[in-house]
Amino acid sequence: MHAIGSEVPMKKPELLVSAGSLEEMRRLIEAGADAVTMGEHTFGLRLAGDVSLSELKEGAAWAHEHGAKVYVSVNQIMTNDQVALLPDYIRGLEDAGVDGVLFGDPAVLMAVKETGVKLNLHWNAEMTSTNYITANYWGERGASRVFLARELNLEEVIDFKQNCDLAVQVQIHGITNIYHSRRELVRSYLEHQEKDDAGTQDRTINRGLYLIEQERQDERYPIFEDTTGTHIMSSDDICMLESLDEVLAGKVDVLYIEGLMKSLAYNVTVVKSYRAAIDAYTADPDNYQFNEEWLDAIRELQDPDRELSFGFFFKEQVY
Repeated sequence: MHAIGSEVPMKKPELLVSAGSLEEMRRLIEAGADAVTMGEHTFGLRLAGDVSLSELKEGAAWAHEHGAKVYVSVNQIMTNDQVALLPDYIRGLEDAGVDGVLFGDPAVLMAVKETGVKLNLHWNAEMTSTNYITANYWGERGASRVFLARELNLEEVIDFKQNCDLAVQVQIHGITNIYHSRRELVRSYLEHQEKDDAGTQDRTINRGLYLIEQERQDERYPIFEDTTGTHIMSSDDICMLESLDEVLAGKVDVLYIEGLMKSLAYNVTVVKSYRAAIDAYTADPDNYQFNEEWLDAIRELQDPDRELSFGFFFKEQVY
């Protein structure tokens, strides 16, 4: 029991960030992340690196020793061939000791139930997770968390949280995906052009390919392409650091940093800044004050061609 007049400390949301390797995982957790997401290209979308089951087992053990968690992206758009591989992979994840899986395809949920493994299920349906009724539907079938669509504004996020039976996760920093095709469009184009490097892996990260609008030449949309297909990414980066207190006031459960297509130094800096802001706010919400140095540290490493924005948090839509 608490003494008369004492206040119950505010529960801190989980600070979650993507990682592409065990080294990145360690550095990000040391910087202040509570959890990381990783995975294999065979089963996960838009991964910064391919992390095997044996590596996941090693990573989960290390993370647990340091009070952190490891989640695995199993959010591919599954083919029949991939579905056939799911049971063994799910069993492997349980054996690795990971803390949960991100899924969008019901085949993943069914594989978890059929194998009888004990894994937390995080529903991540990209742009379609826009209402709490659907989220609660998946909650009744075993999901414990929902990753909200990035297109929701702050009012919609808070309304979602107040009516959802699942833990609510929102992205508060980084690049976002705006288009996905299972086809490797860049590779197909280069092969059509008979380019010698058409088959090069990681070609889009190293080549710096973009789509550019005819009417807005300064808007550049990065193209990320891997074995899961082609992904057109946003021209700017979400950055809710200045207004994080408004998100925290809504009691959102999980704050996600997307580290894709960013350097490790950048992601470590971002994690440190959000860690400082979260800790300061939850220690004393009524007297919280934003520290400009938190954002300055990110600005120093931010690509000058990529604007830091509030995403959709304070507006309905963007042209």
